[in-house]
Amino acid sequence: MMLSSRTLGRRFPKLPASTKHATAFSQSIARRTPSYRVNVPAQIRTLATVSDVEDKPGRRPLPGARKSTGMSHERATFTIRGQAPYHGKSFGARTNVSGEAVFTTSLVGYPESLTDPSYRGQILVFTQPLIGNYGVPGMARDQYGLLKYFESPQLQASGVVVADVAEQYSHWTAVESLGEWCARSGVPAISGVDTRAIVTYLREQGSSLGKIVVGEEYDADEDEAFVDPEGINLVKKVSTKAPFHVSSTGDHHVALIDCGVKENILRSLVSRGASVTCFPYDYPIHKVAHHFDGVFISNGPGDPTHCKSTVYNLRKLMDSSQVPVMGICLGHQLLALAVGAKTIKLKYGNRAHNIPALDLSTGRCHITSQNHGYAVDSSTLPEDWKEYFINLNDQSNEGIVHNSRPIFGCQFHPEAKGGPMDSS
Repeated sequence: MMLSSRTLGRRFPKLPASTKHATAFSQSIARRTPSYRVNVPAQIRTLATVSDVEDKPGRRPLPGARKSTGMSHERATFTIRGQAPYHGKSFGARTNVSGEAVFTTSLVGYPESLTDPSYRGQILVFTQPLIGNYGVPGMARDQYGLLKYFESPQLQASGVVVADVAEQYSHWTAVESLGEWCARSGVPAISGVDTRAIVTYLREQGSSLGKIVVGEEYDADEDEAFVDPEGINLVKKVSTKAPFHVSSTGDHHVALIDCGVKENILRSLVSRGASVTCFPYDYPIHKVAHHFDGVFISNGPGDPTHCKSTVYNLRKLMDSSQVPVMGICLGHQLLALAVGAKTIKLKYGNRAHNIPALDLSTGRCHITSQNHGYAVDSSTLPEDWKEYFINLNDQSNEGIVHNSRPIFGCQFHPEAKGGPMDSS
């Protein structure tokens, strides 16, 4: 049953509408507080930027959705700022876009990758030569009301770049092609370009600003039109605008700070017996944490230093409560900032399903799924913290843990939707 704002106000501190967000946690974390049933609506997740294409009548439409267009097959160009354009063919929306150009080496899981809120503001270049051969599935939901095949209700990446696209697809879950999905979602896509040369440049020079232009010749004089998402608080765009609840059959109850949470993180928690109440990214979680068995900080896009209010709230939480805390990806970085450590921007980030992370406590190597452009600078950790995991490719930090309290974070995605199950 949906509650009025007056009733909701009795349970949570009153906040401006722009600051209502959500959080969740796992049954695997030791229970430290009495279970408490928080009266927030049990509803299907919605995001700040999108209205679900299958929303029920009467649900409030959400602002910021990209405009759907017909599928374009016109000539198109992909350009990295300051470089010669790559000429190809459009297969998505007839619209132009700019953003940070990044690449992923994942062989499968493009529906999950493209709907991951961590890719917000980015043009995603696939190194896999052929993309789209198994199409795009429908918006089916599981027994928890969560999307079965996507990580959020909308396509999150700003643009798609592939060497070759399969216009004919074959899979029992598919309802449309990759091109049809991109067009319906208002996302431009280009094929027929040399992704090997693009990725070589990005590896050598680092992540760069890029632009997809459909139906026009690229004009070098328009370089100033490139949009840099690093200057934008992308978390604010993907976080929930109001608390929502996902129920499980277990007795545990986790508060989740939604910085752009993936559906499979929610599924991983509720399937293990932890009901989840999700809060906006800037919600003062320290004021309600004593009602929960744990606090979870989710993944999300962009520079973690934009989330100053989240960092402040986490610092207050750890100063005032003994509740267990866990962070994943951006949540891991925000946890590090809250304890006084620093973060750095990686040259080209880690985006793949096959990245080795070494558990320093056991010596075991996990093959992990990752999607991030920033990392924690482990040399800045306080004395009561230590490294938990390291990346065996570039030696960057992949996890931190408190020496005595149940607080830890990992940079990779242990829930592993779309790829490997080592740490799930």
